[in-house]
Amino acid sequence: MLDSVALMILGTGALVAVSGALLGTFLVLRGEAMAGDAISHAIVLGIVLAWMLTGARSGPLAVGGAVLAGVAAVFGAQLLARSRLLGHDAATGIVFPAMFALGVLLINLNARNLHLDPDTVLLGEIGFVWLDTVTLLGVDWPVAGVTLAAVGLVNLLFVGLFWKELKLAAFDPGLAQALGFRPALLGLGLLALTAATAVASFDAVGVVLFLAFLIVPAVTGRLVAASTGGMMGLAVLSGVVAVGIGYVGAVHWDVSLGGSMAVATGLGLALALVASPRSGMVAALIRRRAIREESLVAVLLAHLAAHEGTARAAEECTPEALVGHLRWSPDQAQTVLVTALERGVIRRDGARLSLTEAGRALARAEAQRHDRRRALTEER
Repeated sequence: MLDSVALMILGTGALVAVSGALLGTFLVLRGEAMAGDAISHAIVLGIVLAWMLTGARSGPLAVGGAVLAGVAAVFGAQLLARSRLLGHDAATGIVFPAMFALGVLLINLNARNLHLDPDTVLLGEIGFVWLDTVTLLGVDWPVAGVTLAAVGLVNLLFVGLFWKELKLAAFDPGLAQALGFRPALLGLGLLALTAATAVASFDAVGVVLFLAFLIVPAVTGRLVAASTGGMMGLAVLSGVVAVGIGYVGAVHWDVSLGGSMAVATGLGLALALVASPRSGMVAALIRRRAIREESLVAVLLAHLAAHEGTARAAEECTPEALVGHLRWSPDQAQTVLVTALERGVIRRDGARLSLTEAGRALARAEAQRHDRRRALTEER
């Protein structure tokens, strides 16, 4: 039975996963996963600068500083890329690390007053969220969890209100612009909420590990699901399950809770890469094998059609001819014959093979496609 401390830790981790998945789904669909990386690095500088200018370590001023820094990082990289002095990857590689390094440097210079250290920034400490609580409805709740719940609710409202617009802007921004949906403004709102969520996750998993919960479950969902809703649902499920698995693993091996949870998100991604019915390696191998079998069946039909009714039909239209003349292995020939017989495109009378009506139609269609491809090639 889980005690209250464990429930606080797991609940806070689940809120990080859910809040990240709601936004990460559209970041991945828009091809802006690196924008999440920019924000997760840049908010460190934003938080430190907000503290240096206003003395605020949390609250709206700190969140505002983080949001501005995150958006500035994204637009800074885009401006550098548009200048054509640097490629987009080079601009990203300059802006993101520079802002993060500056933030860490300022933390080191002001650590005694700010009470932050680089390890906390990188990894957070979800194991200590139960030490800072607030009483609501007679129950003690971790402050980090309450903050994440509020941010997660805002994220849910944003996604719910602009669901169609976000989808259209992700798949066809030109059409979204033509219909007056303002995809650039939606993107700016998405980035701002990502920055706010990263700040809310700051105490729990740190800015770097937050990126794992923002992007990895969303990529997992995209590999498996065929719809945006399914992708988001799987992203949420994958993230929440990773929190539970990561917690058990961290307790068992006595390692970082946040780090273990972030690593666990990769387990879902690995499973999707291997077993996804849409994009997994196993499905790809099955499709490749099916395509190969299809092509071999087409070769068999063409071979039988070419010799049907000829003087050499008795010699060529036999299983032995497939091995001796087509250079197939006995096992390969047997596999192709079984497949063709099951599909009803050939029949077998003793040692003699012949086409059915369906087989002749497929052979003619394949010959016509071959002639068209050859004609197009000759024209070029």
